[in-house]
Amino acid sequence: MEVPVAQRFDVLEVKFKGGRKEYFRNVNQLDLTTGDYVVCEMPSGHHIGMISLQGELVRLQMKRKNILLNDDLKVVYRVANEKDLEKHTQAIARDLPTMYRTREIIRDLKLNMKLSDVEYQSDNTKATFYYSSEERVDFRELIKLLAGEFKIRVEMRQISLRQEASRLGGVGSCGRELCCSTWLTDFKSISTSAARYQNLSLNPAKLSGQCGRLKCCLNYELETYMDALRDIPSVEVPLKTKKGNATLQKTDIFKKIMWFGFDKETNWYSLPIEKVTEILDMNKKGILPESLEVLTPEPEKKVEKGPINSDLESLDRKYSEEQKKKKKKKKNNRNRAKSKAPQQNNE
Repeated sequence: MEVPVAQRFDVLEVKFKGGRKEYFRNVNQLDLTTGDYVVCEMPSGHHIGMISLQGELVRLQMKRKNILLNDDLKVVYRVANEKDLEKHTQAIARDLPTMYRTREIIRDLKLNMKLSDVEYQSDNTKATFYYSSEERVDFRELIKLLAGEFKIRVEMRQISLRQEASRLGGVGSCGRELCCSTWLTDFKSISTSAARYQNLSLNPAKLSGQCGRLKCCLNYELETYMDALRDIPSVEVPLKTKKGNATLQKTDIFKKIMWFGFDKETNWYSLPIEKVTEILDMNKKGILPESLEVLTPEPEKKVEKGPINSDLESLDRKYSEEQKKKKKKKKNNRNRAKSKAPQQNNE
């Protein structure tokens, strides 16, 4: 059974253009459903968004994002009617022409910034311009030109390259829609050590996403690899043997096998981590094993001996004796035929 409206958590999660989500209070106790379009309060005017989450799940999201439940939260006015949605559609239609024109103005002013998106407020009184730049930009002149040409209040908001990719969207190398534009809400720092722990080739073209930064999915399985690496010894120096020094070439983390190769050989020798630990302990004591092959001998093929082989030998003996009897019988028959043939001729 659903919780009555009066007893529900009165904060809603509302989604706007570009995946941006904000939280609003349902002070009027409106009976709302996830997916409804509502008119929300803004610092100047109002805006229309879609309800993406409500109930106790919103409380958990706010706790995870460290958002306090206080009077600073804006409120939801009402459910959007046809007139509101029509104005909202007209506002969305102004986004692209405004963005193209603004890019021309930026080019004329020679500003080092990249405009990625424009979002008009539903009441057409304010527009937010999202841009990315590697340095600080003085856009005071730009704001004057935009406010005079479009007759709106202008807000410039700088975003990172990851946020830019999440707003624009796209398809990743895995063939699926980008995580940042679908379900990923926060961006954690990613370093090249995450690729090293997972034995990935340090190729920037393969490790970078559409934002030009390291892919967020490098962190998804990192904890599993870190747990598996706890049992694997760290080989900082080559293994010393009487045959020579063996250098670590490759490690299979989950099979717990390490491959080593000698300096003047192209062959690699696989060793379980127990043997590697044993050799490291021997080297610390000053003991040199013969070679890696001695520590990992190939299993000898066992020749089974027993009644099976004896039976085969007896069958072979029996078969050879039968063949001899048949040959002897054929020879006797030929001799008898030859001895009968001259007697018939004499008669």
